[in-house]
Amino acid sequence: MRAVPAPKVWVTGLTVGAIAAVAVLAVKADEGTKPTAAPRPSASASASAHPSASPTKSTPAAVPDDSGTGRRIVYSLAEKRVWLVDASDAAQRTFPVWPGTVSPDPGTYKVDVRRDATTGSDGVQIEHIIYFASKSGLSIAFSNAVDGSSPPAVASGAQTSGIRMAKPDGSALWTFGETGTSVVVVA
Repeated sequence: MRAVPAPKVWVTGLTVGAIAAVAVLAVKADEGTKPTAAPRPSASASASAHPSASPTKSTPAAVPDDSGTGRRIVYSLAEKRVWLVDASDAAQRTFPVWPGTVSPDPGTYKVDVRRDATTGSDGVQIEHIIYFASKSGLSIAFSNAVDGSSPPAVASGAQTSGIRMAKPDGSALWTFGETGTSVVVVA
């Protein structure tokens, strides 16, 4: 005949089993979703996407040689980039932009009108609008979307002349680009 274990041993076995089950569940729960760093985009992906972080956090691109001298805003059509250049010809900030379908011709312009906010031709609320040129009957201006979004895709054949940028860059340009500030557009 076999001895039946005392109830105390049986309860201890259940307790150990319960603790083991809880430990397994805790480990499984810990394996759940966790915040992780996003993978770095490839060079081709970053060329087509607008970075959220300003490139000034890394080595900024050099101010184009053919952009004049003195305090100015430099806009490169080819690089889709703006530089805010101080009186000593040093870039204070540089950042990428989203150009519209109508671009200004290369040359030197002046900031002539500034508007706090309005609605863009694409229906997006924009702010920090700095007008400096016109072409094809359209006024060309720098701006940023109030909500920080990039411009929506443009319908085929539509003409837009806004040059959009990320919200922090729009704020910096607004502070820098007073009425009368030179804007140099390079190819």
